[in-house]
Amino acid sequence: MNKTDQEFEQLYHANYDQVMRLCLGYVSGDEDMAKDLVQEVFVKVWNSLSEFRNDSHVSTWIYRIAVNTCLMGLRKKKPYALKMEMESDTTIEDEGSAEHKEMQFKEMYRCINTLSATNKAIILMELEGLAQKEIAAVMGMNHTAIRTRIHRIKTQLSKCVHHG
Repeated sequence: MNKTDQEFEQLYHANYDQVMRLCLGYVSGDEDMAKDLVQEVFVKVWNSLSEFRNDSHVSTWIYRIAVNTCLMGLRKKKPYALKMEMESDTTIEDEGSAEHKEMQFKEMYRCINTLSATNKAIILMELEGLAQKEIAAVMGMNHTAIRTRIHRIKTQLSKCVHHG
């Protein structure tokens, strides 16, 4: 295994879970579609790794590739990506139950799917725990704009979750 192979393997293992969660958010939890997108992301990383200039942290660069790949994937399969799944006939017996939490999770993803592609990318990275400065670098925006936008997105999501 040469140095590039080892470097790629380390990047793959260090970033796979975060890229997978980001892609899952874009495709409404469709694991097969998310895996296809993740594979495409890491093929692009492999093909461009030698051109990476270290202008940003490598994870920021990989997130940028992931966001662009997911957006392109959504454009290709837009009707599928906009599918919303809600089980309206589910009875909730205990508000603290796993079923209730699952319903809240689905409702949150339903609301996230109503956001613009840019806002969706921003909030998915925020939920992933990326620093706002890193999100700003990925999105090509300044930190203040990202902070303001995240606040607005959270307000919008809160209204959506509580009022449908």
